[in-house]
Amino acid sequence: MTGFALTAALFIIGGFLPVVTAHLAVTGAYAETPLRGLGGDQNAAVPTLQSEVKLTFAPVVKRSAPSVVNVYATRMVRERVSPFAGDPFFEQFFSNRDFGRSRPRESSSLGSGVIVDPSGIVVTNFHVIADATDIRIALSDRREFEAEVILKDQNSDLAVLKLVSDGASFPALSFARQDSLEVGDLVLAIGNPFGVGQTVTQGIVSALARTQAGISDSSFFIQTDAAINPGNSGGALIDVNGDIVGINTAIFSKSGGSIGIGFAIPSDMVQTVVNSALRGSTRVEHPWIGAEFQNVDADSALALGLENPSGILITSLYDKSPAAQSGLAVGDLIVAVNEAGFDDVNGFNYRVATLGVGKKAALSVVRAGRKKTIEVDLVPPPETVPRDVRLLDGQQPFSGATIANLSPALADELRFRGPTRGVVITEITPRSFAARFGLRPGDIILRLNGRTVETTRQLEEMVSARQPSWQFAVNRGGKVLQSDKIRG
Repeated sequence: MTGFALTAALFIIGGFLPVVTAHLAVTGAYAETPLRGLGGDQNAAVPTLQSEVKLTFAPVVKRSAPSVVNVYATRMVRERVSPFAGDPFFEQFFSNRDFGRSRPRESSSLGSGVIVDPSGIVVTNFHVIADATDIRIALSDRREFEAEVILKDQNSDLAVLKLVSDGASFPALSFARQDSLEVGDLVLAIGNPFGVGQTVTQGIVSALARTQAGISDSSFFIQTDAAINPGNSGGALIDVNGDIVGINTAIFSKSGGSIGIGFAIPSDMVQTVVNSALRGSTRVEHPWIGAEFQNVDADSALALGLENPSGILITSLYDKSPAAQSGLAVGDLIVAVNEAGFDDVNGFNYRVATLGVGKKAALSVVRAGRKKTIEVDLVPPPETVPRDVRLLDGQQPFSGATIANLSPALADELRFRGPTRGVVITEITPRSFAARFGLRPGDIILRLNGRTVETTRQLEEMVSARQPSWQFAVNRGGKVLQSDKIRG
């Protein structure tokens, strides 16, 4: 994996989720004049007296720590078995051979979670409980409970669990408002790093609205230097009031341990997922407005006469979609959602996702140099065309590929972020022609032998005709990849 500074890797604190560690120390002479906060809290100040330096977070921790739990997940995995296992002589020659035999093995992982409702509702990371066959929750008072998954959302890397209890009441934390958080604010990370037991670390908010972390599809994170290590995944990032500002999720690290660059999913997104679970939903519906966008780079900003490259441009609209019906047009520049700014498409998707389906979004739009506000309805992604799923076979490069007609609804199910029209590969059969030619699930098939591919039926007819050679183009993650000519 390539990552930070070429040698650093992005560690998801799933099963074992890394959490960020940070220590703040006051050294040197104290300032004579207090430095007042310039953000939301005008009474915030840097400590100036020895007595202030000795202030403690203990009351906050005592109130919040009982709501942070350990999550033990058990899953069954299959491991390859060699007939020569245990034989030191033959293992020299056959230890790396695949003999096609496998056996089930029980695998356990450890993460953290947070109780967010007194009835026993726990939120954690999706990757902590993914594919788990058994989940147990251990409270700080050493009580243990089985837990059931009531909602999981891989897009946001969040899962909501329910403790199996006889109507017991549990200590729960409240959510802080995301817009109340500022860079420089003190935060505490609570979790169970490396399985050593509940641990509290302190740091500050290093950055807000990180959208290039590459952790999950929500792509909008709080960055903190509070120490986060494996086992902290799903733990709480709280403010000095003891309210949840985020759920710890991942770190950048060279070694797997904290180097002060950790990421947490913001409370607004967490609350959206939890509310969906409390309403009885088994999956999170992501709002759709029926438009496709591109980021504004420095060149685009210069052409548009903008001071800074921010916002997104509308590149296409679906007919009769909420965006089209609201009066939005191709070429419009969207710079804010409900007066909250963002830098790119990921930021826009986050702002809209936290509003939820059934709500309205007030979009700040720049058109021909003039700014206006346009309200858009947020609706569930529609099935605009029949999926018409087909498995291709024969002596051709797509043999072994399962394809479907792409729609906004299917794109949402596949966690697909890109165009929502065309023919998409949903599955690749191992060792098939499609696998050998490097095709992957999520590839959108654009052209075959110079002809545009529009439907699954059309593509099946095209590959059923014998050809002297094949050449195709696919869209993968926004990049168009062209194959060499392949002999038929």
